[in-house]
Amino acid sequence: MKIVILDGHAVNPGDLSWAPIQALGQVTVYDYTRPEDTAAHIGDASVVLTNKTLITRQILDACPGIRYIGVLATGYNVVDLEAASERGIPVTNIPAYSTRTVAQFTFALLLELCHHVGLHDASVKAGDWIRSTDFCYWKTPALELDGLTMGIVGFGQIGRKVASIARSFGMDLLVSTPHPRPELECEDLHFVSLETLLAQSDVVSLHCPLTASTQHLINRVTLGLMKPGSLLINVSRGGLVDEPALREALQSGHLSGAACDVISAEPMEPDNPLLTAPNILLTPHIAWSSVAARTRLVKIAAANIRGWMDGTPQNRVG
Repeated sequence: MKIVILDGHAVNPGDLSWAPIQALGQVTVYDYTRPEDTAAHIGDASVVLTNKTLITRQILDACPGIRYIGVLATGYNVVDLEAASERGIPVTNIPAYSTRTVAQFTFALLLELCHHVGLHDASVKAGDWIRSTDFCYWKTPALELDGLTMGIVGFGQIGRKVASIARSFGMDLLVSTPHPRPELECEDLHFVSLETLLAQSDVVSLHCPLTASTQHLINRVTLGLMKPGSLLINVSRGGLVDEPALREALQSGHLSGAACDVISAEPMEPDNPLLTAPNILLTPHIAWSSVAARTRLVKIAAANIRGWMDGTPQNRVG
């Protein structure tokens, strides 16, 4: 069985092994695939694995040998599911592989906003401590999380893991989700409307999918509802946030800080308004990317293929 990986570098830039997948057939790995090369790279392969390379109706027409498509990510909008279904081609994804890593990264961003560790490290290395007349100094106030309220928008596996970590910091929790879990309500966790969450949270963390209804969920109106001086974290999808509106909220001081691991157009474009916004942390969509998470991804991808081969498909999305 011929297996082709169209954009392997996105998942494995060389620090992982493809062995779990290579054990299942003859594997060809392309680090990158340009749109005009997709059909040629697929060739007569029956199994196609993709991270961000589009599998369109036209590609499926050009490659009739495709029998299975595996998305090497949780999101699967890179595949034309309708066209695949018409041809009887199953499509699978990789859910939950990065839950722990993304939740951990959420707090890496939050703690940097609270303590500005990088700023103080740079200050010490620039000689400020050597020149200091005091035994210590700080360039920004430190923020203690104990007793603050975290608002979690979306309560899937990542949102629930973030809630668990927030509890260990002594934070109270407000959750906004289309599917509340009343049985989880307790003294420090309450399901509320988005409006209530924004108005009462000291930290708002986004963990919901990008859909037509959540596009620009955070905009001038909803930012205006947020508590003055609060923090915003987005490790979910860039399209959830109206970026010019967020820049304005940071410039005005209405928000005291923000951290975004995702933006609306990736890679980032030079005119993105967040590049010049004050009090913002920007990271290049790496919340998911620990070695442990990517190793799990490869193992699950192999298990998905094996399940399809055995007639017991798992993680099927189309």
